[in-house]
Amino acid sequence: MSEGISLFGIRHHGPGCARSLLAALEALQPDCVLIEGPAGTEALLAHVVDADMQPPVALLSYGVDDPQLAVFHPYALYSPEWQAMAWALRNSVPVRFMDVPPALTLEWQAQARAGNAPVGVADVPDALDDVPLAAATEPEAATDVEAEPDAAAVSGIDDDEQGRPADPLDWLARAAGHADGETWWNHMVEERGDGQGLFDAIADAMAAVRERTPEHPGLRGEHEAVREAHMRAALRAACKEFQRIAVVCGAWHVPALQPSALRSNSAAADNRLLKGMPKRKTQSTWVPWTYRHLSVESGYGAGVNAPGWYDFLWRNAGDHTQRAVGWYARVGRLLREHGLDCSSAHLIEATRLADTLAALRGRPAPGLDDIGEASLAVICNGDDAPMRLIRERLMVGDALGQVPASVPVVPLQRDLEAQQKRLRLKPEALEKTLDLDLRKDNDLARSHLLHRLQLLGIGWGRLSRTGHSARGTFHEVWQLAWQPQFLVDLVEASRHGQTLLDAASSKAISQARAAEDLPELSALVDQVLLADLPDAVRVIAAELEARAATDADPLALLGALPPLANIHRYGNVRQTEGVQVAHLFDSMLERAVIGLTLALSSLDETRAEQARTVVLDADRAISLRNDADGSAAWQQALQRVAMSPSCSALLRGVALRLLFDTQTAAPDVVHVQLQQELSPGAEPLQSAQWLDGFLNRNATVLLHDDAVWQMIDAWVMALDEAQLVRVLPLVRRTFATFEPADRRDLGSRVQQAPVEKAVAALVPDWNPARAERALPMLRELLGLPA
Repeated sequence: MSEGISLFGIRHHGPGCARSLLAALEALQPDCVLIEGPAGTEALLAHVVDADMQPPVALLSYGVDDPQLAVFHPYALYSPEWQAMAWALRNSVPVRFMDVPPALTLEWQAQARAGNAPVGVADVPDALDDVPLAAATEPEAATDVEAEPDAAAVSGIDDDEQGRPADPLDWLARAAGHADGETWWNHMVEERGDGQGLFDAIADAMAAVRERTPEHPGLRGEHEAVREAHMRAALRAACKEFQRIAVVCGAWHVPALQPSALRSNSAAADNRLLKGMPKRKTQSTWVPWTYRHLSVESGYGAGVNAPGWYDFLWRNAGDHTQRAVGWYARVGRLLREHGLDCSSAHLIEATRLADTLAALRGRPAPGLDDIGEASLAVICNGDDAPMRLIRERLMVGDALGQVPASVPVVPLQRDLEAQQKRLRLKPEALEKTLDLDLRKDNDLARSHLLHRLQLLGIGWGRLSRTGHSARGTFHEVWQLAWQPQFLVDLVEASRHGQTLLDAASSKAISQARAAEDLPELSALVDQVLLADLPDAVRVIAAELEARAATDADPLALLGALPPLANIHRYGNVRQTEGVQVAHLFDSMLERAVIGLTLALSSLDETRAEQARTVVLDADRAISLRNDADGSAAWQQALQRVAMSPSCSALLRGVALRLLFDTQTAAPDVVHVQLQQELSPGAEPLQSAQWLDGFLNRNATVLLHDDAVWQMIDAWVMALDEAQLVRVLPLVRRTFATFEPADRRDLGSRVQQAPVEKAVAALVPDWNPARAERALPMLRELLGLPA
């Protein structure tokens, strides 16, 4: 191209573009390479050629004052920008970034958060090369290999008034007879490589599209204008220093950077657009990235449908006729590893079908759609389940990048990396299960690490409630999946401390001082003990004791007991200081039982239901504590509640059921109370509420206690029509909580006719001969005839 400027319009993550770009750079041998990337971060480019740098990786830029304002610029091994950076560094050619600096991108992000940002080119998927923090979350798994995201849905822009698609690539694709721009670009560019001629064709196509682009705010917005003005300013500055300049940018920007565009858009006009750029203080570094977050399914606007497929194309760029053979070898290995049937015949027939489909469509080699259709038809037999596995593990891929130790990071991240290495916990993008035996020192240390990260809000591990009991005496089952966003969370958490121990302790103490109630504070004690934070334990336990001494709400005191009981029960097994909380548990229980009856009086239905949950949890905690004096005091308090007419009917029933289950209340006392609560003179709605509490979501007492069954049956039979209508919803809700098997047994028992039990006649226990001797005297006394 004229005037020493060579423009290479690329797709941000495309192996075909990358191969063609390398060939063009070798032929051009430029004096300088300008790349569409965040200006001002060039100091980090030296790490690109480090032997320990393994893409996919991303340039992370974040606000120093607000780390949650962050943006990622991701690169794969086959990204044209990555290959251009590596080529320039290997050949000692100056390389610079020409896009707007991170400070401006973060300012736009802050405006978007506030809801007053103009729509710009950052909303167009083919022009976007940075990922806001919100898009760095875990993408959902693909469900269909044939499904490709609609460009308009991704960009948030509808078709124009003439019915043309919002994505310019879709315009070209439909003109060429393809369904969408993704498929067209794949076929025309990424699955082939044509050197410099490719970039000339891309430049002509983009120029034609931009000439006919409507003045749509999504395509010609304020952000786009500022970005292209900054690129032109960087290009003008490079022209003053170098003769042969290679410009690597998104294909959409090529017409805006042509020499003619440099003349038509004056430097003064561009400077006016760039005037007053924000001065937000930022930091940048390299971080590992994943192929899942490089996919369009993650919400990344410049994402691709199949990063794993593109990786395969890049690493196997030789003989195109053997493309399907190499791919299906990977498919066969994957399916066999997961115990799925995949014979050599399957692979051979799938390869033949893919080659045939490519030939029918006039392609030199099978593409992604040919491969997918052949896989679904031959290998998967039309079943979507193995196809989802192939898409998730091969087409999208589970690669996680790596950055060298020389990359600058915050001390907290460095401490985490050291502990991950010491404990042999390698971060992986693919979710895996980790079963920890806390009797082993290494597993116990892993548990401490994961709990500390949870306290810091970094959810690398999620404690599972399935399989082995994660709250058992020595087992914890975790689900681990690493996300790039966690690195931003580490930056934010570093304000609490420079090591995980210090940061987790500091944050836990801050949370304790900001806690609003005793249950929240008590749960925090459990968390810090599981994380092995002794300093935080002492501070938070003292805070809990001080608040408990002044809190007069019995329900709040009871709500704080379950975490403390768990600490006392499992403290020794976890090698923590859990025994120290026993006296706190006992003192809180002692104060709670004194005012329990008053606390449970005059409650409405909603508050009574909440109190029931608190009482039941507290009862389980007291059983776990297993202290004779505390259990006796609790049972006495329940007896007072069960017999108090001022307490809620629901809670009176709950209290009596708890006493009945522990055999503290004698069966005859329970039956008397049942008769009183379900007597014809009692208000039916109150009786139904009491019954709901007494049954306590458990049908055992109905199935195995005939006296209880008969009294409840008699109460229901005695209700008139109006009373039945009033209590029926509550009774149905009560019985709906029973297990399905219990409900079936109850239904069978209702259908059975009542059976009168035969009473055996007692055999007289006397001597008839001796009795007959008294008869004469009795006759005489009674005046009876002989």
